Amino acid sequence: MLSPNTERRWRLPVPRSLLGRMLFLTLLVVLLAQALSSVIWLSQLRATELEGLVTSARSLAHSMTASVSYFRSLPLAYRPLVLDQLRSMGGTRFVVSLNDKPLDMQVLPSTPRKAAVLKAVDEVLRERLGEQVDISVQFVSPQDLRIFNSGLKLDELPRSWAHYALTLEPVNPPILVTQIRLAEGEWLYIASLLPEPYTSLEEEGLPAQQVWFIVLTSSFLLLFIGLLVHWQSRPLKRLAMAAREMSLGAEVEPVAEGGGIEVEEVGRAFNAMRERISRYLTERSQLFSAISHDLRTPITRLRLRVELLEDEALQARFGRDLDELELLVKGALQCVKDTDIHENIEKVDLDHVLHCLVEPYLAPNGNGRVTVEGNAVRPYPGKPLALKRCIGNLIDNALKYGHKAHLFIEDDDRAFVLHVDDEGPGVPEQRLEQVFEPHFRLAGQQQGYGLGLGIARNIAHSHGGEVTLQNLRGGGLRVTLTLPRTD
Repeated sequence: MLSPNTERRWRLPVPRSLLGRMLFLTLLVVLLAQALSSVIWLSQLRATELEGLVTSARSLAHSMTASVSYFRSLPLAYRPLVLDQLRSMGGTRFVVSLNDKPLDMQVLPSTPRKAAVLKAVDEVLRERLGEQVDISVQFVSPQDLRIFNSGLKLDELPRSWAHYALTLEPVNPPILVTQIRLAEGEWLYIASLLPEPYTSLEEEGLPAQQVWFIVLTSSFLLLFIGLLVHWQSRPLKRLAMAAREMSLGAEVEPVAEGGGIEVEEVGRAFNAMRERISRYLTERSQLFSAISHDLRTPITRLRLRVELLEDEALQARFGRDLDELELLVKGALQCVKDTDIHENIEKVDLDHVLHCLVEPYLAPNGNGRVTVEGNAVRPYPGKPLALKRCIGNLIDNALKYGHKAHLFIEDDDRAFVLHVDDEGPGVPEQRLEQVFEPHFRLAGQQQGYGLGLGIARNIAHSHGGEVTLQNLRGGGLRVTLTLPRTD
């Protein structure tokens, strides 16, 4: 039984693009349809050829019976003279000889076509000459053919005697040898080739014309389907590019609505969604700006009034409540501010970003609080400040709760991956997702708003990426930032 890895290794490779998959499936369907039709056509062709072969064999057998009847009618003394005259005149379609016994030759292996010919010839001969006549019908190769009692081979005879009737160079087809007993010690020997186009008796495969027809029709079909799919997929590519730019916060123009009815409907729905999202972001920005202004003013006014209270204990309690309220307001506003950064998409040098973030923690002797292994292979298209804040939050989180941060970079054509390992206690498995929630902190005494991981994940999501957590076996927590590359 194959393991899952072996099954994956032997899985048929399927293209990932719409054009590639459409051409791949079309090619499979065309090949299956052509194979099925070719099998049916070839079976019908072979059945027709076999029927024609049997008909030709019966006609040949009737000619043989006429020759046998002619030689039977001749006096015994005239039969050798007639054979000599036929040979001197160039012979007939048969090679005929008289022998005192049947010649023993190596017979060719039987095939369905040979068996059908032998059966048809034997039936006609016995029908016309009588059932009691001794008849031997067999196929012999030209190399093993014997003609006279002396056992002479075909190549040892004069060319005018037998070569023109029994050779068809360079094919050298099998020869039908019929030996009929005319009288005691007298056997009539008849050797002949089957008529065209059944000379070789071989079952041929698909003719070259049929193969070229299959190749040309398949090629034209794939070409036209490829052009059609490419034409229909261009609006989808424009839609995907617009969706990516919009997910990164860039200003996106309405997508041109084109293509088929379904694709046009998708473009229309995308444009409507773009308008709603744009309107929502504008309204949200205005809302939080108003909240920031409206809340800071009464909080400041309340602080001034608290300072006028004469009871210091009551003043302290009011002060703590106002501090807590102000902390909540600042946290909410910071969450919105940090995850809604309006920047243009640029080519970001992630190595430079990491160097700027870890430089304050590096030590000349190499024993700093942050270590870095690996590097980015090329710039990443994204929002510079947002990516810097995302990676900075991950490093700060590792230093705050794990004392040290070890960065490992993996970068290829598919994605940029950054692993940030710390030396802290880790996170309970049941809370690995809960730590991304706003204002959630495992250590209640730590300072901060509990927004760092949540903000980092939101920024990663805006770039089409992800932030995940994993407890390390030796202790500590691994935070993995994955940013897919689509350029």
